[in-house]
Amino acid sequence: MKKALLLLAALCALAACKESAPKYANRAEAIAAQIHNPDSKYVVVACHRGDWRNFPENSIPAIESIIRMGADIMELDLKMTSDSVLVLSHDGTVTRCTNFSSVFKNEPGKSAKVKDLTLAEIKQLSLKRAHNITIDTLRMPTLREALECCKDRICVNVDQGYEFYDEVLAITEELGVTDQILIKGKKPIEVVAAHEAAYEHNMMYMPIVDIQKPKGIELFNSYLEQGVVPLAYEVCWQTNDDGAFDEACKKILEQGSKIWVNTIWASLCGGYGNDDDAAYVAKDPGDVYQQYLDKGVSMIQTDRPEFLIKWLTSKGRHTL
Repeated sequence: MKKALLLLAALCALAACKESAPKYANRAEAIAAQIHNPDSKYVVVACHRGDWRNFPENSIPAIESIIRMGADIMELDLKMTSDSVLVLSHDGTVTRCTNFSSVFKNEPGKSAKVKDLTLAEIKQLSLKRAHNITIDTLRMPTLREALECCKDRICVNVDQGYEFYDEVLAITEELGVTDQILIKGKKPIEVVAAHEAAYEHNMMYMPIVDIQKPKGIELFNSYLEQGVVPLAYEVCWQTNDDGAFDEACKKILEQGSKIWVNTIWASLCGGYGNDDDAAYVAKDPGDVYQQYLDKGVSMIQTDRPEFLIKWLTSKGRHTL
């Protein structure tokens, strides 16, 4: 009898241990699971170029800051140097975000385009914060450096960069983070399918559809008509006057996909009053953000991540 009781206790302890064991190996894996689950009520928060309000955009400290905030996705942009290294840069030139003019002041006519500069030249440049203050200790990171920082801690959205799909995938496979990367684009279904068919293992993919522009409408309709169901659609629209956004949300949810919206600029989400700044000045941020949750949106790209996360958490929509 005593042995039987001991055996029962051991089995109960083992069962309890299994129940308490973490479901996912790391936070990035848990976030990716939410992206893959069309029924999840968790709202994924993507940060536009990282915490650019406090650090240079697309920089390592900007990434570290949003990880501390509890953000889910680091949105970044890629360019390739003249010696074929991918670096984090939104612009095609380095004039806005670095002290290029000071470093190369003795080389008149020197090209400021990323594609014309070597990595060594890029690394000579100091990054600037949004209000044009140069940070002497910060340099433009390579994609590899950024992914090493993000690995297992936060997912990554490659915005500008589908043209470098092969090069990006090679790095993500080497680092073991492919499943944590979401890349997006406006390519036709056939182009994306052919590209992915070349590899056994691919990054997550999301089409960008502007539902009030001819090319965006055409791309969106091609997915619906062909019955191709992506993980999510990034939906852009300029005005709410014609009900296009409401109708698109309905069709996307019926199809079984998730909806990503950008509240970073009014021009991407129906006009003034629907963006982050409108939410920030409102007495209640829900006056802006609640409309998206009501329409079934479960992925939001923001320029005010800490503010949005706090509100979502209060609504029970941002707890893994």
